[in-house]
Amino acid sequence: MSLQLIWSMFNAHPAKLINVLALLLACPGGWLLHATRRREQRAMASMESQTQRRALDQPVELLDVASMRMNRLYYCFGFACLALALLVSWVSTRV
Repeated sequence: MSLQLIWSMFNAHPAKLINVLALLLACPGGWLLHATRRREQRAMASMESQTQRRALDQPVELLDVASMRMNRLYYCFGFACLALALLVSWVSTRV
């Protein structure tokens, strides 16, 4: 595609292209939230199976601090992507 064709498409349908940008922001954010939740559930399931093998009187930390911080960062980034996508989509309605 030439640059002139892209520019003419933007002039003809600016709201559609802004919504495409919002979609390109929302998809990775949603995928990151989904992947983080699945990784968290898988870690909890494996830790629970390990705790069943151990003695019941020993306290066990289910997730270590580094994993919890990493998950929190991924959740914040995923929700920020979704919020930014919502904002961009809202802007496209004003165009």
